[in-house]
Amino acid sequence: MQGRIVAAHGRLYLVELADGSRLPCFPRGKKSEVAVGDQVDVARASVDQGVIEGISPRRSLLYRSNEIRQKLIAANVDQLVVVVATEPAFSDELITRSLLAAEDQGIDILIVLNKCDLSDKLPAARERLQLFTRLGYRIHEISARLQAEDLRPELLGKTSVLVGQSGMGKSTLVNALIPNAGAATREISLALDSGKHTTTHATLYHLDPHSQLIDSPGLQEFGLGYLDRDDLAHAFREFRPFLGQCRFRNCQHDSEPGCALSAAAERGEIDSRRLALFRRIAAAHQAR
Repeated sequence: MQGRIVAAHGRLYLVELADGSRLPCFPRGKKSEVAVGDQVDVARASVDQGVIEGISPRRSLLYRSNEIRQKLIAANVDQLVVVVATEPAFSDELITRSLLAAEDQGIDILIVLNKCDLSDKLPAARERLQLFTRLGYRIHEISARLQAEDLRPELLGKTSVLVGQSGMGKSTLVNALIPNAGAATREISLALDSGKHTTTHATLYHLDPHSQLIDSPGLQEFGLGYLDRDDLAHAFREFRPFLGQCRFRNCQHDSEPGCALSAAAERGEIDSRRLALFRRIAAAHQAR
C-alpha cells in the first residue's frame, strides 16, 4: 500500500492511505529516516499496525542538525511559512537559519508577522523585518485571531510548513484556518497510542484536497550542520552574484585578500551582519 506520513513521534508514524484511512506504522530497522509529508510504501503487520517498507523520492526536505543529532521537520513541502509576532520578541538569527535551510532546498518562503492588532508594538517589529524585506522576502501581516482567512490565498495549491518560536501564535493560526484541527490532533493522539505517543513532532492538516498545512513544534534552535561552506554561502541569496568572483578559487570568505563578499560588504551591497552570521556558522562547522 502507498500513503503519506501525516504525523510522527519517535519511531511511530501515522500514515494516511489512499482511501483516507490512517494506519500507525513503524519503519524497518533501528534508524528512522522518515518525515511528515513523505510518500511511503507500507505493509500491514496486523489489523491496526503497519510497517514502512520504503520512501518515495522527495522533491524537498526541511531539516536541522547539530553535532549530536539530526531532526527531520517535513518532506515534499513547497513553501516555508515563518511565523513571527509583534510580541514576544523573535530571534533574527533563528529566522535567518530557517530561511537558509529553505533556500538550500529551493522551497518558497513567506514570513508572517502575527499579532498586528497590537498597534503599539507593530512599528518596532516592522523595523526588525526590514532586512528581510530588502532581501526580497515576502512578508504578510495579520492578526491570527481576527484575520487568519487573509492568509489562505497564500496557502492554496501548496504544501506549506509552519515554523516559528513558541509564543508566536502558530497554534492560533492553525486553529483559525482549520476549525477541526483540535479534533484531528486528538484523533492522531489516539491512533498513536494515547499516553506514550501523544506528542507529535509535526502534524499535516488538509486545507482542501489540493492544499496542506504542516504544523511543527516551536523552534528553539535551527542547526545547519549538514551544509558545507559553499552550500551555506549559496543559501544567502544576496551572496550569489558575488560567488566565484574572489581572487582565490578556494576563498573561505573570511579574511582572505580579494574576497568578493568582503568587498561587497564594505561597499554596502550586502549587509555586514549577514556576512558575520555566515562566518559564525561556517566557523562552528569547521570547529567540529
